[in-house]
Amino acid sequence: MRYDVAIVGGGASGLSCALTLASSKGRGWEWAEGRRYILFDTGRSDLHRAYLKNVPGIEPMTGVELLQNIRRQIEDWGGVDFVEEEVLKVERRGELFELETVQGRLFEAEYVVLASGFHRFDIKGIEVQVIDNPKSPKPGRVMIRHEDYQVEKNLFVVGTLAGLSSHFTSCAGSGVEVAAVILSRMAGKPVVIHDVPPED
Repeated sequence: MRYDVAIVGGGASGLSCALTLASSKGRGWEWAEGRRYILFDTGRSDLHRAYLKNVPGIEPMTGVELLQNIRRQIEDWGGVDFVEEEVLKVERRGELFELETVQGRLFEAEYVVLASGFHRFDIKGIEVQVIDNPKSPKPGRVMIRHEDYQVEKNLFVVGTLAGLSSHFTSCAGSGVEVAAVILSRMAGKPVVIHDVPPED
């Protein structure tokens, strides 16, 4: 199956990226309609063990509740398929990437966003530089070397895997930023999505 963007990881950065991409629909932008996105989530985000009391504007809640809220937001927009499988391999095939899951299923995407966290990175097929994460308070955490979140053409990394601190807002912001870059490339001009209250 072919998608416009494949996101590998269902934590703060991956879900925020998916939400921003999905929210480009229904705004009268012809280039955004009919786009298809896929997110691979194995349920291993550190947010499953978190309790959040210092996220700006958000009432205290568990990380699980916050993940569920973001996922509901994405589902309200539509256009994102969720797959509960681990990605084993990512390979470039011309202008597309081919993603293979542990279960042997194959998917294609024009863009890939790596959001699988800083505990490890063992996806095969792509040439990336995995180095120590300097912002982790714990040893043994990794990041992928990048420039402005881009590893190579149309391949991005976000969140703690991009070397950010593990705070929710830092990671979520990187996912939004990369989504805006991808949407801008699709549109052929800078795109930033803002919503305003509906008129009475």
